[in-house]
Amino acid sequence: MPHSLLDSGKKGMYINWSYGDGSSNNSHLPIDMQFNAGHQLQIVLYSVLMIVSAIGNITVLTLLIKRRLKTHSRIDMMLTHLAIADLLVTFLMMPLEIAWAYTVRWMAGDIMCRLMAFCRTFGLYLSSFVLVCISVDRYYAVLQPLKLSKRRGRIIISIAWTLAFICSTPQVFIFHVEPHPNVTWYEQCVTYNSFKNENHHIVYNILVLIFMYALPLITIICSYASIYMEIFRHSRMPNSEGFRRSSIDILGRAKRRTLKMTITIVLAFVICWTPYYVMCIWYWFDRQSASSVDQRIQKGLFLFACTNSCMNPIVYGIYNIKIRKNRKSCDCLALNSNTIKFRGGNCNIK
Repeated sequence: MPHSLLDSGKKGMYINWSYGDGSSNNSHLPIDMQFNAGHQLQIVLYSVLMIVSAIGNITVLTLLIKRRLKTHSRIDMMLTHLAIADLLVTFLMMPLEIAWAYTVRWMAGDIMCRLMAFCRTFGLYLSSFVLVCISVDRYYAVLQPLKLSKRRGRIIISIAWTLAFICSTPQVFIFHVEPHPNVTWYEQCVTYNSFKNENHHIVYNILVLIFMYALPLITIICSYASIYMEIFRHSRMPNSEGFRRSSIDILGRAKRRTLKMTITIVLAFVICWTPYYVMCIWYWFDRQSASSVDQRIQKGLFLFACTNSCMNPIVYGIYNIKIRKNRKSCDCLALNSNTIKFRGGNCNIK
């Protein structure tokens, strides 16, 4: 996660602020270095997000674990890891943001600063990489099902965890506790003095954007675009009666449902994170004009991005509610028609 927007005020106070007599009286500090109404709002909103995300993801995780004991499907395994990634964001990043907003300055020491910087990004990286795994899995499930296996699914999930760990590790070396040059008792967990110049900092942030957002998004778009191009191609084949009916009929009922659900999850990821990254890019390349944007908007964009952890269980719940309704409808029709064939055909929801 690029931290320019989150850290800009804290770094700026070290560079630009020369006011202060070195005493420990908070009344002498600028408003952005004191607990204010903006911090109160952050605490309230993050607390609500954390509760909603925890309830939603724990519920989904429980349901998926129960289902995996029966079905052992790859997609359920990947959705389980997505729920775990969202829970890491919920219980590692969100409490940190709440505590940091309450204290304003960093009071947990240098080791905890570095550890929390790592944890702050690990769940976000993992969530992005698991979404890539899901999109690649759907690509093979629809276009090359014979190449799929549970073992391969576990391998790509293991790669996602490994890459998330590797990509988060630089945070441990970049973030550190830095005392204010004029008010030495005031310490903050920042990236200040970690780069030779600001251009190096911008390059690092761009690399983070590429690996956490751009590359996963490109991979996801290519995977789903390939799926729909193949469906469209088959739907226009004149020699296949099955393909002439409808492009969506190429997929079985279960694959259609799973494809729609995973695409919705990806759309939620794009909608939640794109505004924040657009603001980041603006800040990196035109800091003067971007800095004029209200700090509440900047912080609000990151908070909106964090709602993605709440969206995934909601999407999963919506689609599974539909499944249960369809199952009940199919069961009733099967009983009325006194036929097992109907239940095993169009109502296949595994």
